[in-house]
Amino acid sequence: MPRVVQQPGRRGSQLWLQRLVAGGKRVNALEEAFSDEVTWLSPLPDDDWAEYSDAAFLDRLGVTLERRPLGDFWPKRGPVWDGLAKSAAGDLILVEAKSHIREMVSPPSQASPASKAVIEDAMAEVKAHLKVDPSIDWTGRFYQYANRLAHLYLLRELNGLPAWLLFVHFVGDKEMEGPETREEWEGAIQVMKLVLGLPKRHALSPYILDAFLDVREIDG
Repeated sequence: MPRVVQQPGRRGSQLWLQRLVAGGKRVNALEEAFSDEVTWLSPLPDDDWAEYSDAAFLDRLGVTLERRPLGDFWPKRGPVWDGLAKSAAGDLILVEAKSHIREMVSPPSQASPASKAVIEDAMAEVKAHLKVDPSIDWTGRFYQYANRLAHLYLLRELNGLPAWLLFVHFVGDKEMEGPETREEWEGAIQVMKLVLGLPKRHALSPYILDAFLDVREIDG
């Protein structure tokens, strides 16, 4: 479904992202990247905490893909974004949140053979742009991170839109046995990038933001 209504989060990254957004808490990575105000578009309490995917996430951001439409790049049932935001200057921010390292290891793509073929073509295009070995499989255990990169590529490189990816890593989620330090997250992220064959710096690196937020500050 393109607009996915959610219940108030009870635990993990969904809980903390909802509290972060509803409480208007500061996100240093956003403040450092954008000099103007950033407005959250999802998840919002007055929007049923909804999360968006497919054409609905573009509608929520208020943009149209003029050069390369979403349907020409990716099949239906694409990523469901944990959050969406937009700066006053028009920067488009796609948000993925995690509260424990196990969340980084996503299931392989469950797409039908026809849809998987479309996905693999898109992934091959992105890998070529980022100078990644084409033999490395991006539809396996870190598929979620790879498909988020693909959508950043679609918006920014293929359509010339000022899109960004924000990965929110929550620190100190004891219930989920999450990392207690930023360094633990950074080590796990480095391993993931090595598995995906991503160079330390690539064409999309400047548009990827990592935020490390202590849940004890959000809860306080």
